[in-house]
Amino acid sequence: MRKSIRLTIVLGCFFAAATAQAENWPSRLIKATIPFGAGSAADVVPRVVLDGLSAELGQSIVVENRSGAGGTLGTAMVVKADPDGYSILAQSSALTIAPAIYPKLTFDVTRDLASVLMIGSGPNVMIVPVTRPWKTVQDFIADAKAKPGSISFGSVGVGSAVHISAEKFRLAAGIETTHVPYRGGAEVIADILGGRIDFYFCPLATALPLIKEGRVRALVVSTPKRAADLPDVPTPGEAGLKDAESVFWLGVFMPAKTPRDIVEKFHAAGVKLLAEPAMQDRLKQFGIEPLPLNPTEMDAFIARETADNLRLIKAAGIQQ
Repeated sequence: MRKSIRLTIVLGCFFAAATAQAENWPSRLIKATIPFGAGSAADVVPRVVLDGLSAELGQSIVVENRSGAGGTLGTAMVVKADPDGYSILAQSSALTIAPAIYPKLTFDVTRDLASVLMIGSGPNVMIVPVTRPWKTVQDFIADAKAKPGSISFGSVGVGSAVHISAEKFRLAAGIETTHVPYRGGAEVIADILGGRIDFYFCPLATALPLIKEGRVRALVVSTPKRAADLPDVPTPGEAGLKDAESVFWLGVFMPAKTPRDIVEKFHAAGVKLLAEPAMQDRLKQFGIEPLPLNPTEMDAFIARETADNLRLIKAAGIQQ
């Protein structure tokens, strides 16, 4: 009986401390890790949102880029951080791709991270040099089938979200292509503009100015519905390509053992910020639309997409 009483007291003290911690959070600076290089959509968009959240929460959020290994190095840092709500991770679709590309990861995507806030999602756009003869995606596929292996595409690395978009398209179209990985998106764009590679599934925010200026040609978007800014560019389904859709998303995570009250508090602040018209306008400039999911729904989304990507990458024979 006495042991039972002591256990009850200990548990009571623990939960009281956790509740107090959540009520006082945030009481100091929050450190956010972006596991990608500066200047990419996966860096710029989260910075905009985190800056707004800093004002919403009344505490500074300092952002640090820790790139490498497809975003897994920076992610591993946050996984190992104290689960106190002061270490957060801004990740992208690359998170659910990593387990299939890096089988020796030191963390489990679905077990070691708590989903906090889905910032939003948007399409990747298949762009080609204007010097190429392809006017439609059907023109492109016909040419690729006529000359197997002669078509090349760029990405920002093996297993990146843009790489997966291209592989889904390739498998659905039944074509053979050559993958050319680069260190960053700027290098891929330079070689598309120079005609040194044939296509690139580029994030909409980066592609849109180039398309509007007539410097590249857009053939298809990666999402199930057309992009509002590119109303004349078809979806994979409209192009007759089955299971070729892919969505580029951005979200915020914390270490798995972070008190749930803190997760919910951050989520509530984020939802409030993302509902503001000014913030929605900013995100639309980057081609990002709301993807409203609560933390529990987001956890399920991450688990489902991780499993789907594992099957895709195995079918495509992608290796690091």
